[in-house]
Amino acid sequence: MNTSPPNGDSHTTVAELKSLVAQFVAERDWSQFHSPKNLSMAIAIEAAELMEHFQWLEPGASRLVAVDEQRLSAVGEEIADVVAYAMALANELGLDLASTIKAKMVKNHAKYPAGEFRGRYSRDQRPS
Repeated sequence: MNTSPPNGDSHTTVAELKSLVAQFVAERDWSQFHSPKNLSMAIAIEAAELMEHFQWLEPGASRLVAVDEQRLSAVGEEIADVVAYAMALANELGLDLASTIKAKMVKNHAKYPAGEFRGRYSRDQRPS
């Protein structure tokens, strides 16, 4: 049974989100400012703002953000900013996000086979 809201992840396509971002940008005539350089910088800036919410927290404490409604909302807004800028960049470059992510995951599966990397986080830890 699907319990996600009608506007949630299970009911919204990547294309719909990219269109939403494109419409927002167009309504404000911001395309002139949305060069790939500027958008990639905006992603980095928003990612830094996201990291601020977790700075100095121990790993366990960082997981507790998920149960703190106010903190989760603030983190969600920063994630939305990162993703929206990434979609704006994909729009600007004409990238199809679904096929780009799927192709990258194929590469990741080959680069990090589950049998060798389960529970490991570094290529340096690859078994001999």
